[in-house]
Amino acid sequence: MDILTSTSNPYIKHVRALRQKKSRAEFESFLVEGITHVGEVIEAGWNVESILYAPELLTSNFAKELLAQAGNRQLRLQPVSVAVMETLTDKENPQGILAVVKQKKISFKDLRADVNAVALVSPQDPGNLGTILRTMDAVGVDTLFLLDGGVELFHPTVIRASMGTLFWKSIVHTSFNEFSQWIRKSGYQLIGTSAKADVDYYTLIPKAPWVLLLGNEQKGLSSEQTAVCDVTLSLPMHGRVSS
Repeated sequence: MDILTSTSNPYIKHVRALRQKKSRAEFESFLVEGITHVGEVIEAGWNVESILYAPELLTSNFAKELLAQAGNRQLRLQPVSVAVMETLTDKENPQGILAVVKQKKISFKDLRADVNAVALVSPQDPGNLGTILRTMDAVGVDTLFLLDGGVELFHPTVIRASMGTLFWKSIVHTSFNEFSQWIRKSGYQLIGTSAKADVDYYTLIPKAPWVLLLGNEQKGLSSEQTAVCDVTLSLPMHGRVSS
């Protein structure tokens, strides 16, 4: 396939537009940058529309094997010039590869039964969301509920901060009300978090399956949200900070 060298190419314009939230919502697609992350999204089986790469920048054996793997899966491979690649990525020194990926929408009915989970109420910082996904991966939790909006799941910072773990998790967008109704019917123990809780995490023995509910970074859980929980716990802190 010919190398695209024009930043005015219609497809390049389309890909560049996906750096904006509005276009990601319109086309229900997002960008994945970097060799490791592209490899993860392919291995996780997401719907990859295309892979754009700059041959001059991809010189490692791992990169070449990744492109060969993508070709074997009949994925669209589009070589571009270094100059074009630089207009498509967030980083000053791009690794030379990115993927255009279709978003996934998961509902309650798609979830596995009796698995532990985490729920976040209106998270505001994309880096925090990515960190929580990495932490979930480290402790073996595969389901995440994003409640009442907040930061966009497919924000580039979320993807980078998650280190590719986002592609392996079941993530449900819903309202707190719908989530609480599902909790009541599903037999999960709902564990809330609060700096004022009497139970600390050292002493709590959770009853599986459970969902750990985390509040907004600025406001925490509201009194109404806390009231829905079966128990609330705190993380004891030394010094002056509260969390």
